[in-house]
Amino acid sequence: MVDSNVEIPTRFDPFAEAEEFSTRRAKEYVHIRIQQRNGKKSLTTIQGLRLEGLRKEYLSFEKILKNLKKDLCCNGNVVQDKELGKVIQLQGDQRKNVSQFLVNAGIVKKDQIKIHGF
Repeated sequence: MVDSNVEIPTRFDPFAEAEEFSTRRAKEYVHIRIQQRNGKKSLTTIQGLRLEGLRKEYLSFEKILKNLKKDLCCNGNVVQDKELGKVIQLQGDQRKNVSQFLVNAGIVKKDQIKIHGF
């Protein structure tokens, strides 16, 4: 017989690192979604914007919203959510326009944007 001092772990979760990695990666994306209201009406929501690493004195959610409203000719507001943080809501289907605006303004990179919806 071979004497070895190998300890077999009693409790091993092979997906523990995957879950940790997926939650960390999911928070790095900016999610642009569309929500159907009533009839033809819809809302575009922007979630996951992180302004900590950017020039804080120049950028805020309110300033981004103001420029979005001006460029896209629509109305909108900033909503504080307990789980998601600050979410920007805009009237209408503005998914493509919002993604172009965020990339052109240098707020996020194109590969950090996820566009959801039908």
